[in-house]
Amino acid sequence: WDGMIRLLFNRKNKTLRSVLRTKTTMKLLQENMRTHAALNNTMLADDVKVEDILEEVCSMEAWKDKRASKLDLDDFLDLLVEFNKRGIHFS
Repeated sequence: WDGMIRLLFNRKNKTLRSVLRTKTTMKLLQENMRTHAALNNTMLADDVKVEDILEEVCSMEAWKDKRASKLDLDDFLDLLVEFNKRGIHFS
């Protein structure tokens, strides 16, 4: 939760997609996916890409062209659930 909020408010008034698609954020999320899989003794598929997952979530109608400063608490929780369903966890 804290990690996602910190990332989204790092650059105010940017869309969720533009904040999450930076190289450093994608690298961080890829490492988090590997760490989470290792801690839970699961294997990641070789074809899983963070970029594709981020694009899938950010292109959903609920999150398309949304900005962090305009979301409320329930929206952030729903966004976190969408990412967690797809295996992305924030640190």
